[in-house]
Amino acid sequence: MRIVKTAEERRNEILDAAEQLFNRQGYEGTSTNDILAKVGIARGTLYHHFSSKEKIMDALIERQTERMLATARAIAADRSRPVVERIAGAIMALKAGGGERNEMVSHLHKPQNALMHLKTQRAVISGLTPVLAGIVHEGVEQGLFDTPFPYESTEMAVVYAITMFDDEPAPSSEEELVAKIHAFLHNTERLLGAEQGALTAVMQVFGDPAPDNGGQTG
Repeated sequence: MRIVKTAEERRNEILDAAEQLFNRQGYEGTSTNDILAKVGIARGTLYHHFSSKEKIMDALIERQTERMLATARAIAADRSRPVVERIAGAIMALKAGGGERNEMVSHLHKPQNALMHLKTQRAVISGLTPVLAGIVHEGVEQGLFDTPFPYESTEMAVVYAITMFDDEPAPSSEEELVAKIHAFLHNTERLLGAEQGALTAVMQVFGDPAPDNGGQTG
C-alpha cells in the first residue's frame, strides 16, 4: 500500500536527507541524485518542492537558523529580565545546541561547504540583528544606552561578532581570544553609548574569560 505524505512531511523528509548527506559528503560533494536515492522519490517530486540543490540548502539553513532564533526571540520578549541579561541570553541561544550544533559548525568549516558557511552567517546576522536591536532600543529608552542608531549599531556589533568569533578550525590562542573579547565589548559599549562595564554580563557568552590584566584595550 502506497503511503501518501503531506507536502510538509515530504519537504521535511527531503531536508532531513539533504542535511545528512551534506554533513557526510559536503554540499559540493552531494548531488540531487544522491538526495533522490536517499529519500526514494522521483526527480519530479523533488523539483515540486525545490527547484535546485541550492534551494534545498537555503531552506535547510533557514530551518536550522529559525530553530535557534525561536529561543532567542522568546528570551528577548521576557521583559521581566534586565536588558543586558536578555542580550546575553539571546546570543547564548544561538551558541546552544550541544553536539548537534558542534557537528554542524564543524561541517560548515570544510572547504566543500564554503557557500553553506557564508549563507549561514548571513542568515544568522539578518535574523539575530532585529532581535537584539529590539532589546537595545529598550536600553535606549531606559537610559542604559545612548545612540541615535540602535539598529545600525546592533548590526555592526553582530557582524563583527559573527565574523571574529566564528568557531574556526584554527582558533586564536587563549591570550589573543581574551584580548579580542575585551576589545569587542569595550568598543560595543562605545558604539551603543553605554558606560564602561555595562556589558560585562555578556562575558558569559564567551565562557566568562579571565579579566584582561594587561592594560585596557582601546
